Amino acid sequence: MESLLENRTITGIPGLLAGHATDQENRTGCTVILCPEGFTPGIALPGFAPGSRETELLRPESTVDAVHGILFAGGSSFGLAAADGVVRFLRERGIGFAAPHATVPIVSGAVIYDLDTNRKPGSLPDADMGYAAAMTANDAPLPEGAVGAGTGARCGRLFGTGCESNHTEKSGLGCALLEWKGIRVAALVVVNALGNVHDPASGAFLAGGRDDAGRPFGREAILAALTNEDISQSNTVLTLVATNAPLDKVRATRLARMAGTGLARSIQPAHLAHDGDIVFALASKRPLPAEAGNWTDSLLGALGAEAVALATARAISRN
Repeated sequence: MESLLENRTITGIPGLLAGHATDQENRTGCTVILCPEGFTPGIALPGFAPGSRETELLRPESTVDAVHGILFAGGSSFGLAAADGVVRFLRERGIGFAAPHATVPIVSGAVIYDLDTNRKPGSLPDADMGYAAAMTANDAPLPEGAVGAGTGARCGRLFGTGCESNHTEKSGLGCALLEWKGIRVAALVVVNALGNVHDPASGAFLAGGRDDAGRPFGREAILAALTNEDISQSNTVLTLVATNAPLDKVRATRLARMAGTGLARSIQPAHLAHDGDIVFALASKRPLPAEAGNWTDSLLGALGAEAVALATARAISRN
């Protein structure tokens, strides 16, 4: 097994497993993050049009205190069917919530709209694909780029649907992990964004809308495009932030909200009316190593936002 310090992806958090199922022919796929031991969940919804499954039970007031898997998939609402395969995989292994008459796996998830890049509509993520992704899940560094749920992802969608020609660019899935004195926070981001993607440190344009000469559209072009009622309504950035710090659901939800601010560092503009952006949080139930340093919610939030911004940029650079 690779050292956790060398693994800077989501599986650098002990107890998390992850895997992809990728359909390159049809430009879609799904990504599964498994937590067989159960992780404490949280959730934030910075967007206004999410496509999701089993998210209400992640809220602090809901009684379920552990989830066993997260699914990210293409296929829009059709792709939510892939979660059924993840549930079946976990059930076969006796992983889940111990109900009186069965063990019930808790699997939440969300989807991106990639139907416009699908070569053969109808060949979309389904239960078999979700099961296949779960079968590949392990604790090795997770492959990034145009794989899994990021296979059909694009950015700069503001200059795609509703325009005379498609000026969007390919994006994908990226990860990042930060550590401070043994406290780890990792992020996984699937970038299917209305806005353009920028380097969070320098602000340099990485990918998104470009004109016919290949030049990035600037601020005036972006604002003008936003006045068009016919702009793309198929934009979603899916985010998972995870930590080895043991949190309850209230604190995990705080982490999701704080970490989600990292999206706006890399995506411009972000969180607009037709974006389905959603942020999941997972917190380990294992005790921290004895040598771990002190931490606060604010420290975790700062690390989470930075990790999310870096993972967003990696979704581009790994293509």
